[in-house]
Amino acid sequence: MEERLALQEAASLLSDFFEKGDLKQLAWDAGILMDCPLLVLDDTFHILAYYKTDGFADPLFDKAVQLGQITYEAGAIISKSPLLSAGKPDYINLEDSTHRRRFAPLISAGVRHGYLICVDVDDHLQTVSEDVFRTVETVLAKQLLMEAGQQERPFETAEEILMHLLDGGFSSVAYFRLQTAETYLADFHPEAFALIDLAAYHTLYIGKSTLKDELTYRFYASHPFLYKGDVLLFLHKGYNIADFDALADEFHLKVAVSDPIGDLFDLPALYRPVREALDLMTETSFHSGSVFHVAQLKPLLLLSSLQTRSDLVSERIRFLSVCDREKGSQYCETLYYYLSSGRSLKETCAALFTHRNTILYRIHKMQDEYGVLLDAPSAHLELLLGVSLALFRTKGADFFLTRK
Repeated sequence: MEERLALQEAASLLSDFFEKGDLKQLAWDAGILMDCPLLVLDDTFHILAYYKTDGFADPLFDKAVQLGQITYEAGAIISKSPLLSAGKPDYINLEDSTHRRRFAPLISAGVRHGYLICVDVDDHLQTVSEDVFRTVETVLAKQLLMEAGQQERPFETAEEILMHLLDGGFSSVAYFRLQTAETYLADFHPEAFALIDLAAYHTLYIGKSTLKDELTYRFYASHPFLYKGDVLLFLHKGYNIADFDALADEFHLKVAVSDPIGDLFDLPALYRPVREALDLMTETSFHSGSVFHVAQLKPLLLLSSLQTRSDLVSERIRFLSVCDREKGSQYCETLYYYLSSGRSLKETCAALFTHRNTILYRIHKMQDEYGVLLDAPSAHLELLLGVSLALFRTKGADFFLTRK
C-alpha cells in the first residue's frame, strides 16, 4: 500500500513537471512524496520554494522562510562540505535545530543550480529510497535549469555577477561592464572589501537579529553575500577597521580586509591574498587577533609560502635554531631583531627586554664561534630571510605580530 502511494506521488511530481513547470508546485509534490519539510535554494542560498508539513515547528526553518534565505552559518556548511562539493548529499546537524537535515546539490547538465534541504523530523529520511531522492533532485534541478534558460540576462542579481567575477568567469572588462550596466555595480566604487571566516560563527539571535542584519546596519552599502563559505562585504571611504572588533568578539569571527580596490574588475586578484590571510588567521597556533588588514600579514604570508623550503635556510641558521630549541637560548630572536632594526643594539635590547652586555655577548658568539657573517652587509638579506623562516616554523605567526 505504501509503495503504491509513493508511486502515485512520484507520478504526480513528474506530471506537474511536464504539464505545469512550476517550482513551488514541484516543491509541494516533493514534500508530500518524501513526507518532510524542505527548502529549495538557488546557488546563492536564497529560498525559491518550500514545503512545510502540518504541525512542524522549527525556528531556524521558519526564520529562513521569513528572510527568504538560509543563515550564513548553514551557507558556510554547504560551501565547505566535501560531499556536497563532490556532488553528493550530506546529512548535517545544525546547532540551532533539533532536527537533522539532508543537504543535496541540484545538478543538471553538469551544472549546480541550487540545493535541496530536507528536514528529517522523525529520522525517517534514511528509509526513503535512493530512487525517490534521485527522481526528486533530477526534477527540481531540471526545473531550475529551465528557469535559468528563460531569463533574458545571463545573471539575475549583482551577487551572481560578483561570484562569477571572483570565479574568473569574465574574459574582458567590456563584458563585465555590460553585465553590470543595470545593477548597482555600474556606479559602485568601494574603497576595499572584507572577508569574514565563519568557522566559529554561531547565530546567537534566532528570531531577533542575524549577522547579515548587523553587517548591513553597521556598514553602509556593504552588500554582504556568501562566497565559498565566507562572507564578503564592501567598505567605503572613511571606514574604520576597528568597527569589526566588537563584531568579531560578538559573533566569533575572523576578518581580513583587502588592499584598496582600484576597479571592481580587479576583485579576483585582490581576493587571493585575503583568503590566504584568513587561512593563516584560522590556524590553531594563531592567537594574535581576529581582525587584520591583509597588508599587515603579507610578510607572514610570504613566510608561510616558503616554510617548507628548508633548503633556503643556511646551515648556520639551522644550527642556531637547534641550539635555541635544545638549550633554551635566544640566538635566532637576537639575530632577527638585530638585523630587522638595522643592527641597532638599543632596539634589539628593548625588543628582548635584555641587557646590552648580554646582547653583545650573543652577537660576538654568533660571529666568532658560529661563523655568522654580521660584518658583511651583502649577507644580511639571506640571514634575515633564513632566521625569519626558522622563527616562523618554531614560534609561528604570533611571534611577528605580538613582539614588534
